Parts: sequence; C-alpha cells; structure tokens
Amino acid sequence: MILLRRLLGDVLRRQRQRQGRTLREVSSSARVSLGYLSEVERGQKEASSELLSAICDALDVRLSELMREVSDELALAELAQSASATEPVPAPARRPMLNSVSVTGVSPERVTIKAPAEAVDVVAA
Repeated sequence: MILLRRLLGDVLRRQRQRQGRTLREVSSSARVSLGYLSEVERGQKEASSELLSAICDALDVRLSELMREVSDELALAELAQSASATEPVPAPARRPMLNSVSVTGVSPERVTIKAPAEAVDVVAA
C-alpha cells in the first residue's frame, strides 16, 4: 500500500536537504516542533494543510510545487505497484501472450515499460 504521508515526508526531506538545512533550522523557521517535523518527514504523522504551508514557507517552496512532486512520485509508485502485482498469464498453445511487464528507468521525468520479446509461431491454414 502506498502511503501519501510517507511520499510527502520524503519530498519534504529532499527539499530541505537540497538547501543544506537542518531539521532544527526549518522547524524554527516554520514554528513547528523539531520532533513533529521529524515525524512528518519520516511519514509517521499526517501534516495538516496549515502545517504544510508553514513548512513550505520556511523552505521557500511553493505548496503547489511540493504537491506536484508528491503527485509525480505517487503516479510512479502506483505504476510500479501495478506492474509488480500483475501475475503472469499462461500462454495458450501456439499463441504466446504477454507474460510480464518490467518497469525500468523510473524517474519523475520518464518511465520506460518493456515487454519481454517472445517468438510467435505462424501456422498456415
């Protein structure tokens, strides 16, 4: 199961680390306790919209940018989850079918889906 709070926390942590800032600095600027911000970043607490706004202000990041990045990661996680949950389907005799799909090159910018190559028997009627 994909947890939105975990994805949100991961994105917040990356934003903070990109800026080279500590939890203490951001928590002080956002007027949020250090422990609570740490729990939000670890995906252990659900952040309210007011709290997210304060953290975004402290990080000088637009809330819409934060949510866009979370949305992109959620889409990738859903894609990877659905690809891994797909069970192989047995191929009927003389008509091979797609048995599995692998997801590679997963990044917010690009997803590549590759199907395994299979031989096809051609029988003249």
